[in-house]
Amino acid sequence: MKARTNTEDRFVIIMAGGRGERFWPVSREKTPKQLLRLLGNRSFLQQAVDRVLPVVPLKNIFVITNAAQAPEVRKQLPKLPKKNVIAEPCGRDTCAAVTLGAALVGARSTTGVMAVLPADHVIPEEKKFQQVLADSFELASRGQVIVTIGIKPTEPNTGYGYIHVGEPLPPPQGAKPYKTTFFRAERFVEKPNFDRALEYLNSGQYRWNAGMFIWSFVTVTQGLEKHRPDMAQACQRWFKVAHTPKLDRVLAREYPDLRKVSIDYALMEHAQNVVVADGSFEWDDLGSWTALSRHIKPDAEGNSAVADFIHVDAARNVVYDARVKNRTPIAVVGLRDSIIVQTDDATLVAHRSQAQKVKELVAKLAADKKYKHLV
Repeated sequence: MKARTNTEDRFVIIMAGGRGERFWPVSREKTPKQLLRLLGNRSFLQQAVDRVLPVVPLKNIFVITNAAQAPEVRKQLPKLPKKNVIAEPCGRDTCAAVTLGAALVGARSTTGVMAVLPADHVIPEEKKFQQVLADSFELASRGQVIVTIGIKPTEPNTGYGYIHVGEPLPPPQGAKPYKTTFFRAERFVEKPNFDRALEYLNSGQYRWNAGMFIWSFVTVTQGLEKHRPDMAQACQRWFKVAHTPKLDRVLAREYPDLRKVSIDYALMEHAQNVVVADGSFEWDDLGSWTALSRHIKPDAEGNSAVADFIHVDAARNVVYDARVKNRTPIAVVGLRDSIIVQTDDATLVAHRSQAQKVKELVAKLAADKKYKHLV
């Protein structure tokens, strides 16, 4: 099948409804991680849009978020058409968001090809990413393949899912070879223990599952029909009212009854037509405060600080002061492997090894009337 290289037929769905609880106290319900400027002067969402603009026209970018975050999303993306920001009535995991994205794309172009991308990734090597994305669009436009971008592991990370890749695919007949290597996906693997992750890393046959997908409207809807007929039917209903005032009312009525299920579990793990694009670019999904230290130049003792920070005999700490106007020095003595985060109304102190438990802390705050306003 011939490829369609017209960028007018390319679409991007940016999923920006997450709460980013592990980045409390800077991340809050109305301003979660993807809306923060933790690194540089652009938020992660703004960077996500900036990154895809050389590949896809602005009018073809949709952001799926929620009602609490939609006003800030629109404020941060003033050039994006307001109707391209869609608020889910309630969170129903990624399968629902992907289905909604497919309905929006299909209503604009039934021959459209769409990329589904998270809003909160850090990708410093933008040109390399854009090459992989453009090649993935081209391949997905040729026929019935689901493309997922797999990241080459750089460490035995136990926090990511993995994809076992098979042989590299030959280039399509009559086409120039891609700059990106594509593999057949053999299987998706859940988050492994350390020894298994080390085995995956050393084998060279595994990629991190980064949650980035590229497929044509036809391919994704056929996949849903086969593996999730309930979502395929929802897609048909939303397709009919997409880009009309009726959409909000229909979603408000139907969303609460949808089953919470991820697109990985609903579709990717069952599909036989998955291809993995080799994501050989620097990438980080910034899952917790400890990950921030990978992007901040440390001092001689390994402290990574965005703050007025002074210490005696302190090492390997992550220190972040989100206050802009009223910053005061953060002084530390003899502290190691810790996280210190300061905002105008809250302070977090945690051990680096317990960074994932900040999510539990947020749940505890939300359940207490005294602290609920801090969530």
